Amino acid sequence: MTDAPRLRVLAAMSGGVDSAVAAARAAEAGHDVTGVHLALSENPKSFRTGARGCCTIEDSHDARRAADVIGIPFYVWDLAERFREDVVEDFVAEYEAGRTPNPCLRCNEKIKFAALLDKALALGFDAVCTGHYATVVLREDGSRELHRASDMAKDQSYVLGVLDDRQLAHAMFPLGDTRTTKTEIREEAARRGLFVAKKPDSHDICFIADGDTQGFLAKRLGTAEGAIVDESGNRLGSHDGAYGFTIGQRKGLRIGTPAADGKPRYVLDISPVDNTVTVGPAASLDVTGLTAIRPRWCGRPPAAGTATYTAQLRAHGGETEVSAELTDAGELHLTFTEPVRGVAPGQAVVLYDGTRVVGSATIATTRRRAAAEA
Repeated sequence: MTDAPRLRVLAAMSGGVDSAVAAARAAEAGHDVTGVHLALSENPKSFRTGARGCCTIEDSHDARRAADVIGIPFYVWDLAERFREDVVEDFVAEYEAGRTPNPCLRCNEKIKFAALLDKALALGFDAVCTGHYATVVLREDGSRELHRASDMAKDQSYVLGVLDDRQLAHAMFPLGDTRTTKTEIREEAARRGLFVAKKPDSHDICFIADGDTQGFLAKRLGTAEGAIVDESGNRLGSHDGAYGFTIGQRKGLRIGTPAADGKPRYVLDISPVDNTVTVGPAASLDVTGLTAIRPRWCGRPPAAGTATYTAQLRAHGGETEVSAELTDAGELHLTFTEPVRGVAPGQAVVLYDGTRVVGSATIATTRRRAAAEA
């Protein structure tokens, strides 16, 4: 045990190996740990089974058994209504508006570190512990910073970039504080007697039971036939709903006419106003800059003016160098050193200063390289 103060810790236990080991480490460090599983579906049977998600009845049972092995109290909290309003309905609305949301990021922002954290603090807990791979660093002045995990292959700081200073002050990520790979985490779970040691990781959207995002959206938004056009406005085909497409998509376009150069075409733009999807060559996906809105600073805010950072544009994407300027209107203007592809409105852009997470913002618009430059 270290000299760190003993805290009352609420461990969010999804039923997977990461959250189980995180709870075990927190308890081993001498903290007073209570495990909680979040019931996020009004009908749990509608969520994925077979250990692919994190919100099923199976997962709840797995979390309870892990808590029993660790020797900590365990509860199930019903946050289904809040999850439906803040995550599921937001997901549908964003696609309907032609944007590409990240429901895991929204869940961290609105559920795990808002609804759950607020309830935990009201009950006298000091911190919420999760199995995310990221690191919280305490500075000499008492402020906190969020940094990437030591295992870059498992780093999850991108989906935590929405956490503000208050939330960071009550966040605990035991898996990111040590140089531990996922293989070692599984081995540790086995040594601790946690049978979830071999349970597969969850990769899919937990509230889409069969993994069919387009089918899920169609049931809620209905079908609406629209045109698929090229950059000149020529009609190439039709679709059943613009919401079923994402920027950069190549497969499933159902275009009968091949491109003149014989090369694949990609989704370049989605217009919900006229229900039109525009496709074109890969070079037309090159984005040189973007405007992002609703920035949330992770710890201390950046200094005024223009600064150079690296940016991550998707959960498992790489970093790219950017010049960033925060306007008086609260918008974030980014210019990429080199063009990037597959950038869509609705996605989150997370800024880094080395390994430190500076903050996150939602992409509103993108700027593409002029055709003459492509």
